[in-house]
Amino acid sequence: MAEQIEYADFEQVDIRVGTVIDAEAFPQARKPAIKLTIDFGAEIGVKKSSAQLTVHYHPDQLIGRQVCAVVNFPPRQIGPFMSEVLTLGMPDENGAVVLIKPDLKVPDGGKLF
Repeated sequence: MAEQIEYADFEQVDIRVGTVIDAEAFPQARKPAIKLTIDFGAEIGVKKSSAQLTVHYHPDQLIGRQVCAVVNFPPRQIGPFMSEVLTLGMPDENGAVVLIKPDLKVPDGGKLF
């Protein structure tokens, strides 16, 4: 069982929905990855993310897709690329990333609660 946390701890993690507006292969990454440019709406704006999605996704498939990401972690340098948000996914039966997305289209920037 996972360690229990207080609800206030959960509230500190800012998870938002955004739409991928650009995606390209990232061959310079240590592990196969895709560089994403994600529009989180007016409040947060456009942010970049490196995500290890190459097993199930091709960059062209991701453009226009909504994704969920943690937007309040500090930026992280991934090779020559600065990743500004952590795009969220779950492992499939082999450990490859499957993206988390809303069941229905929602406004970009919406916060998970």
